[in-house]
Amino acid sequence: MSILWMIVIGLVIGAFAKLLMPGRDPGGVVMTMLLGIAGSIVAGFIGRSAGWYAQGERAGFIASVLGAILLLILYRAITSRAGKGSVGRAA
Repeated sequence: MSILWMIVIGLVIGAFAKLLMPGRDPGGVVMTMLLGIAGSIVAGFIGRSAGWYAQGERAGFIASVLGAILLLILYRAITSRAGKGSVGRAA
């Protein structure tokens, strides 16, 4: 699978991950799509390198969705912690 195809699939996976994990994200839909692309690429490389599935198998799509959801969870955790510490006082 070429990297361009992984990006296209990643956009779809990002939207699918957003459907599975509704809620407010600091980056909105665009950030979720970018996380979907990253999840697709990372899951694709790791899964095929480990021999878990071959190119074009359904397991790759499932792994990509799980990778995107994992990245979305991490992103929410990081941005929620960063947001708590950035509240300033009025002088």
